[in-house]
Amino acid sequence: MTKKMPPGKLDLATTLIHHPYQPPAGFAAPQPGVHKASTVIFPDVAALRARNWKAKAGYTYGLHGTPTTFTLEERIATLEGGAQTLLVPSGLAAISLVDLALLKSGDEVLIPDNAYGPNKELARNELAGWGITHRFYDALDPASFAAAIGPATRLVWLEAAGSVTMEFPDLRALVRIARDRGVVVAIDNTWGAGIAFDPFDLGGGVAVDISIHALTKYPSGGGDVLMGAVTTSDEALHLKLKLAHMRMGWGVGANDAEAVLRGLASLPLRYAAQDAAGRSLAQWWSGQRNVAQVLHPALPGSPGHAHWLSHCHAAAGLFSVVFDERIAAGQVDAFVDALKLFKLGYSWAGPVSLAVPYALAGMRTAPAWQGTLVRFSLGLEGLDDLIADCDQALEASGLR
Repeated sequence: MTKKMPPGKLDLATTLIHHPYQPPAGFAAPQPGVHKASTVIFPDVAALRARNWKAKAGYTYGLHGTPTTFTLEERIATLEGGAQTLLVPSGLAAISLVDLALLKSGDEVLIPDNAYGPNKELARNELAGWGITHRFYDALDPASFAAAIGPATRLVWLEAAGSVTMEFPDLRALVRIARDRGVVVAIDNTWGAGIAFDPFDLGGGVAVDISIHALTKYPSGGGDVLMGAVTTSDEALHLKLKLAHMRMGWGVGANDAEAVLRGLASLPLRYAAQDAAGRSLAQWWSGQRNVAQVLHPALPGSPGHAHWLSHCHAAAGLFSVVFDERIAAGQVDAFVDALKLFKLGYSWAGPVSLAVPYALAGMRTAPAWQGTLVRFSLGLEGLDDLIADCDQALEASGLR
């Protein structure tokens, strides 16, 4: 039962919902406002019928955008060097959106053999079940990439650097080959984060068609948000993706969008700090016993280092250490367990440094990699403390 109101006045419950007060315009603050909505109110029927959800000229429904998500989309598009961005609930959702919007039964997609694992698993399972075939290619061999493109190939994925093993491909060469064949090119630009290189301006007039970005990583920076983005520079391609985005019903929460907007302001500073710390720690690891190779695109001798030099002016705070094949996987696991500052967990680019061991033998279709590696993600701790942590863990695990 609601409070009884005097004659002629609205019921209290009604008044609380339809309150006449509106705050004055002109409030400004460093952080954008957080707008939450499923329903969007229209002033009249004509406005409801006339408003176009495909453009950012107005608001129609929460899934189609709010001032908060529009603001984030525009800033991510600028970060990536593109024109339009769509937000989805995760980086993998961004990959899925591209695949499902552009591929149909009978089509083929090419994926680098060193790509993010769930991208490959999506192709092996759901896409295959829908009659979409796939091939994996060696990202460091443009000739094999060219040979893999067939009459059914409609989409190729690039990734720089490769997941876990960090190879950096010749992006310009791969894009030119795909362009000559009339195939759409999408890149997973999570590692580059819009900082290391511009996917829509790779030099020499070369550009990808689509860039996806796991905003979970560097743009968020807090290790507490899941979100992805799909950015394009072509309006027709953007509309095709946007229509699929609408039909799949993908949206992101306003508070998550707020968190990413907050993280963007410090992104260049964090990327630079983690880049510097990552290179220093990778160099330290290069001088340790029982290490077969340190995989970091900015280190001479790392696969694709020359391509990184040609394409980039920065690098993510991420690298992998390959242990000598004589070292048992259990001993590598013991090293990871002995770490104190480095925590054991997936993802990267947050404030806490992470380490994850991987068995290489089952990760690639081509059996070029053997043994065990540990992938390190640098957080924001002091570099000397992280070096000391690795040192004590080597000693504790008998790898010193």
